[in-house]
Amino acid sequence: MGIIIKSDEEIAIMRQVGRIVAAVLDVLKSEVKPGIKTEELDVIAVKELEKLGGRPSFKGYQGFPANLCVSVNDEIVHGIPGKRVLREGDIVSLDFGAIFDGFQGDAAVTLGVGDITDEAKRLIETTGAALDAGIAAAHPGGRLGDISSAIQHYAELKGYSVVRQYTGHGIGREMHEEPKVPNFGVPKEGPLLKEGMTLAIEPMLTTGGWLTRVGDNHWTVSTSDGSLSAHFEHTVAITGGGVEVLTAL
Repeated sequence: MGIIIKSDEEIAIMRQVGRIVAAVLDVLKSEVKPGIKTEELDVIAVKELEKLGGRPSFKGYQGFPANLCVSVNDEIVHGIPGKRVLREGDIVSLDFGAIFDGFQGDAAVTLGVGDITDEAKRLIETTGAALDAGIAAAHPGGRLGDISSAIQHYAELKGYSVVRQYTGHGIGREMHEEPKVPNFGVPKEGPLLKEGMTLAIEPMLTTGGWLTRVGDNHWTVSTSDGSLSAHFEHTVAITGGGVEVLTAL
């Protein structure tokens, strides 16, 4: 399947689902604290989603067993909520997707649990800023590599590694559409960015190396060297005026 260009009407619906995703994540941010179980965050997410009229994207997708991905410390993505209790000093990445009126939105944020180390704070701040750099490089007439290289350049300039096995993606009626959106690359290369493209841009950075491993549950991806990881994501639309973040409140 090739890259799908969305109409103004379709982007309007994606704007609605984006706001739903953002609202759910905003509620979850206030619930992240020492002592909460990761499965409790999953319950909160789906209850908030139901209030807003959406459906979960992740539950059952390729067999994923939860509504929310919760990845802690060295876990990068696809963490399954369960009995694990968040503790003071942890960092936790929350990745959430929703469906509304046939279209999907996807976003992620990494948060500190209580007081965290300066190292963890810097990682979180840098990963969020790397996402901002990638979004700023997205505009009609540019190339996909402009986004990828902007993320990589910012992350590596600050001394962090960029995860390479997992990438952002096109998004729309399906959670994963073309094109893949790597967090590393060469500027002015790759597909042309056109008005109507909708992308999920999601840098994943680590304080160590970029190699990964998949856990025994066949889902949770962690750093191979046990280093900390952070993950930020927004769904965006390429517009005539540049780029619009659809999952911002």
